Amino acid sequence: MSLVLEDTLKLEEIFVEGYEKVVKATDEKTGLKSIICIHDTTLGPTLGGTRIYPYATFDEALTDVLRLSKGMTYKAAASDCGLGGAKSVIILDPIQGKTEEMLLSFGRAVDKLNGLYTCAEDVGCNVNDVNIISKATKYVTGLPHVKSSGNPSYFTAWGVYRGIQAALNKVFGSPSVKDKKIAIQGAGSVGCILADILFWNGAKLYITDLSEEKAKKIAKQYAATYCTPDEIWKVECDVFSPCALGGVLNANTIPGLKCKIIAGAANNQLLTERDGEELMKKGILYAPDYVINAGGLINVADEISVEGYNPESARNKVDRLYDQLTTIFEIAEQNNCSTNQAANSLVEYRLKYKIGKRTEQLYYHHAQ
Repeated sequence: MSLVLEDTLKLEEIFVEGYEKVVKATDEKTGLKSIICIHDTTLGPTLGGTRIYPYATFDEALTDVLRLSKGMTYKAAASDCGLGGAKSVIILDPIQGKTEEMLLSFGRAVDKLNGLYTCAEDVGCNVNDVNIISKATKYVTGLPHVKSSGNPSYFTAWGVYRGIQAALNKVFGSPSVKDKKIAIQGAGSVGCILADILFWNGAKLYITDLSEEKAKKIAKQYAATYCTPDEIWKVECDVFSPCALGGVLNANTIPGLKCKIIAGAANNQLLTERDGEELMKKGILYAPDYVINAGGLINVADEISVEGYNPESARNKVDRLYDQLTTIFEIAEQNNCSTNQAANSLVEYRLKYKIGKRTEQLYYHHAQ
């Protein structure tokens, strides 16, 4: 299939204070409506997933991509990946609206940024989609080739598990999940893998998802208790693990929480920074989302090294999230501040002094 004509793709830069580049990319011919948001390149070129989601309005999509891209900056800095932070969104129903022409058009928009941004899969965007995008640009990761990292969900889930262990060790004096009650909100690609890991290590699970059928299937498989999306907030548990979309920890939900720890895979779990302080006041230990869920980014970042992807190397780097979170918990305790404030301070220090800045170029093995 030939690429769409170049004059049908329109790039429009939008100024947003505090962000290096925000680009609205549209193509009337293919129906593309997207935003590529580059937050910060202090520590290196940016890498972030492409979310395909049917946002109700453009402003809603812009708000989401701004939050997500900033989160990627903090995630990359916290995990010492030598990358900057960015994200992209395509305003579309991922079930019904995707076409190859539209994905190729988006790939061309990415290509026009000349390596400032590298995309990857995300909510609504799968391996097949990024494979199509790669026909129009080399600036893609997570492709199915011999030196590819493949699906990052397993590494994200493993990082969340290690983060749960770090939090349990802080609260209970042991990292063991055996017999601990853990409520998982969201049975998507990461949530279901996390459930598997936790089950085989002896945890007692509670699970929900917007898809009742999916949640009940996972519940049956892992001897878990199925909860409706409204019931999951009422579960008395040791760990509440948000693994769906963001903004779930807010003034409406925090008062009703009956857990000792929050540790999950979702991005932007706190609706506002103040919500982190409210969790601290309530005596709930919060594992900052962009630290605990960095496993997928760490895994993908290993792919774009000159040596190419090594799963053992990626796993060992993800394992270090346990130590990273332990440090953040200690900083918060010593300074009597929330854990998200402690994590933010650590990241901002690294950005200010360019600690972990990338010294080598990204290497795209699929393009060689």
